[in-house]
Amino acid sequence: MATFVKAQASSLISTAVDYLMTFVCNHFFHFWYIYSNFTGTVAGGVTNFLLGRIWVFHAREKKAPGQAIKYILVWTGNLLLNNGGVFLFVHYLSVDKYISKAIVSLIVGFSYNYFMQKKFVFA
Repeated sequence: MATFVKAQASSLISTAVDYLMTFVCNHFFHFWYIYSNFTGTVAGGVTNFLLGRIWVFHAREKKAPGQAIKYILVWTGNLLLNNGGVFLFVHYLSVDKYISKAIVSLIVGFSYNYFMQKKFVFA
């Protein structure tokens, strides 16, 4: 249970980084919302990998390149699910882009990210 709580805290921190980057790219650099979402997801993904490796799963004794390759595979799925979900919510359901990002992030985080990181990336 402690690992799950730490993973959720790591997700929360990574999500904060993700949202900050998304907001900055969208409102200050005027990127299209999908590009902003992509940039935020990359920044959040790097943050999440580092926190997961060092703090959540205590996986420093394993080789980082192998974990990074596995993480990139999982993260690519995360990126596709997040961007696809945000696009569907915004274009087909007319939900605000930030609310869409929050809904999709929660769904993907609980149903995909935690289990893939625990059972595949940092196992």
